[in-house]
Amino acid sequence: MEQGTYALGFLLIIVGGIMEGTFALSLKYTPKWDWENTWGAGSLMALLLVPWPLAFLTVPNLMEVYTSSPSGSLWAALLFGAGWGAGGIFFGLGVSAVGLSLGLSLIMGLIAVGGSIVPLMMEHPEQLTRPAGLVLMGGIATMILGLSIVAQAGRIKTSVIDSGARETTQDAPPTVNTPFKVGLIFCVAAGLLSALVNFGLIYGARIADAAVQQGATSANANNAVWALVFTSNYLVNVLYCAYLTRRRRIFRKFSEEGTAPYWGTAIFMGLLWAGGIVVYGMGATRVGEFGAFLGFPIMLISSILAGNVAGILTGEWTGTPGRAKRIMTVGVIALVLAVFLLAYSNQLIS
Repeated sequence: MEQGTYALGFLLIIVGGIMEGTFALSLKYTPKWDWENTWGAGSLMALLLVPWPLAFLTVPNLMEVYTSSPSGSLWAALLFGAGWGAGGIFFGLGVSAVGLSLGLSLIMGLIAVGGSIVPLMMEHPEQLTRPAGLVLMGGIATMILGLSIVAQAGRIKTSVIDSGARETTQDAPPTVNTPFKVGLIFCVAAGLLSALVNFGLIYGARIADAAVQQGATSANANNAVWALVFTSNYLVNVLYCAYLTRRRRIFRKFSEEGTAPYWGTAIFMGLLWAGGIVVYGMGATRVGEFGAFLGFPIMLISSILAGNVAGILTGEWTGTPGRAKRIMTVGVIALVLAVFLLAYSNQLIS
């Protein structure tokens, strides 16, 4: 593989992660809307503005691509997309029940394992006992360690600044009196289901192959897969938020005075949210045959780091004690080390 192609792919994976880590900042700038309003509007914009327009623009004869693709691949993309959407819902429910420190570490760790090691084990089990596989597992273990350290820093920050505040703007509304054990189940479900976005890319490969046969470039062929995956994901989120807004009778907030600019914020949110996954997919195709297996945790780490940097820039860490900042620094170092290990594992396996 050409070094320039690999470097570009690696860069695109990181950029995709940065987009994924910052899209939820939009929730900070819609104070008159509840979470359901912003999340539902952002999901709708992501569905309308990204997957299908992008697929039609970049994949020639898109409908022929689908008719010539195996039905199993089409159903896999749709079902894995729906599972990814359900994982996002369980994320909010789980974190609000068990707290950010435990919830984030557990969920992100499961996403990394479920989206990288599990499909690699299913498709290429021989790689796990080779040097590349061992380095991969070491990288993910380092990632989980870094996540735990970062979450601990966040817990200290939150307890000092406001014991009742949430750590991130990405949390769904807190569940009421959810037992801790049920919260753990929600976290496990969130981790396992959210990892299915990468399954959609891996097991939708036959759709991408059909797109290439119709004239799409290898970098754009995945857009035919994402159109199906995204549709399922965002429809799940839109319907869930519609259910919540109806139950809580907050549909009226969509038309409240002064909220018209919020739709612009929702557009920005949707473009970053869906666009980040598209950019990640473009990068994964450029780093080799195993790019989707090994690039996924790198995208997750980039997302986590970007989210924390965004929090610092928007003042979330103002007044935080030095101890929390030092712990955060250690966690960031561990996450950066994990990125290098994961990149190295991809070079070993290629």
